[in-house]
Amino acid sequence: MDTERLIRIFDRQATDYDRKRDDPKQRRWRQKLIGSAKGEVLELAVGAGANFPFYPQGVKITAVDFSGAMVEKARRAAGQYRLEADCICADIEDMSFAAHSFDTIVSTLSLCSYKNPLNLLVKLNRWCKPDGTILLLEHGIGSNILVTTLQRALNPLLYRIYGCHQTRDILGLVRESGMQITRVESYSLNMVHLIWAGPEEQQL
Repeated sequence: MDTERLIRIFDRQATDYDRKRDDPKQRRWRQKLIGSAKGEVLELAVGAGANFPFYPQGVKITAVDFSGAMVEKARRAAGQYRLEADCICADIEDMSFAAHSFDTIVSTLSLCSYKNPLNLLVKLNRWCKPDGTILLLEHGIGSNILVTTLQRALNPLLYRIYGCHQTRDILGLVRESGMQITRVESYSLNMVHLIWAGPEEQQL
């Protein structure tokens, strides 16, 4: 799917994303993960700002999303929670930051939509400070054979409708990127993962 079509799909979902900020299960997951953020933060695919209620005071957030409608929702949420957040409308896969720019990098439910998620994860290693933290809340292929069969069967249709792949091996991608995983919690038949990680160790 071309990027412009994908952007239109997410523009149409912006109001629904805003409403889902109050989903109890997601709020528990986000609160558990985002509380570990500190310092200069990069948030990928910020959506409607569902993570914003859970950031500790004092963080400075660079929030990116390629959907203009999502970015507008995120800006309103940042104001609501009195966060210092620079909300940028851009495709994170095309962006570049200096090495070691961020203390914390956050991605929640975004790896499903990128054209090349592994390439992006490798970039995160470079953008994160050596002693920084990468926080991921992502969904993908599960561990139950009946569920995974259904995921594979529905994946083409759901991608066309929602712009979201259901069958990516999230833990496999993170490990392949070289990130140093320090903690994982998995839910919903291992379809959802909360991941605390550090960047790939840099070779001197």
